Amino acid sequence: MNIKEILEQQEHFRLDEKAAFSDESHRLRPEAERENDVRTAFQRDADRIVHCKSFRRLMHKTQVFLSPEGDHYRTRMTHTIEVMRIARTAARALNLNEDLTEAVAMGHDLGHTPFGHAGEGALSACLGRPFYHNQQSLRVVDVLEKNGQGLNLTNEVRMGIVGHTGPNIPDTLEGQIVRLSDRIAYINHDIDDAIRAGILQDTDIPKSITALLGAHHSQRVNTLTCDMINTSREAGTVMLSENVDRALTELRSFMFEHVYRNPVAKGEEVKAQDMLKRLYEYYYTHPEALPADFQPQLSFEGMERIVCDYIAGMTDNYAVDKYTELFIPMGWHVRG
Repeated sequence: MNIKEILEQQEHFRLDEKAAFSDESHRLRPEAERENDVRTAFQRDADRIVHCKSFRRLMHKTQVFLSPEGDHYRTRMTHTIEVMRIARTAARALNLNEDLTEAVAMGHDLGHTPFGHAGEGALSACLGRPFYHNQQSLRVVDVLEKNGQGLNLTNEVRMGIVGHTGPNIPDTLEGQIVRLSDRIAYINHDIDDAIRAGILQDTDIPKSITALLGAHHSQRVNTLTCDMINTSREAGTVMLSENVDRALTELRSFMFEHVYRNPVAKGEEVKAQDMLKRLYEYYYTHPEALPADFQPQLSFEGMERIVCDYIAGMTDNYAVDKYTELFIPMGWHVRG
């Protein structure tokens, strides 16, 4: 047996019977087996994601605060890493497939727009229907990456990515872990960033919540992660205990009231949305201005879809640069 086959065999010995096993996975399209491969299918998926262009762009995409002044605010990249670590901790404790949770976590936000959920709202307005970043993440890995070839990931990873939010729950327990880990991560690190920005203080969080989850960031993340592990172990499915789940829901509502809809934190979002709408209108009426690698898709994907793909893939800074290039007059430079 080669190393991959040994690793696949070990999965069956050490993982819970409800785990997803890499040798039982199937890709979107069949691929020839590689000789002397040392990675399982889920390991290869994680590597394909981490080496793709969309993953690298996450470092320059907003999490909550637009273009914050400071090095320590979260971006989509750091959010992704935090989700991945929580998910792997839970998967290991529950004897589930860590490699699958890693791959799903690494890919779950690849379809996020510039300027966070403000960008999602802008594209929804342009399209006249909801734009969902989880569906766009699946489109990224299925179609857009590798010059239109996609990454050809396993179905377990693909369904985990699209099911990390929204009504469709992933079939695998590993995908369900990522779904809950995403919620644990973003609520708590958004509190941390809001405190850093001076919008919140630890003492602002209702005591009914802190008494159960903890008064500080690390305490809350530890409480929620441990509760997910212990409750899921007893229930046989991924979940939080009733009291902890209620506290997390209350904490999320608190964040919507005090941060996510706070005019101080979100004051620039209207400008960002207007900027993306103008970019969409420009490229829709000037398709020749789209990059060369998007041109061939116009004949079979349609203008609306391709312009949406292009704008959704932009980083915050790239969107600002393109807007400046197209709509802001440049100073006159005298030659000579």
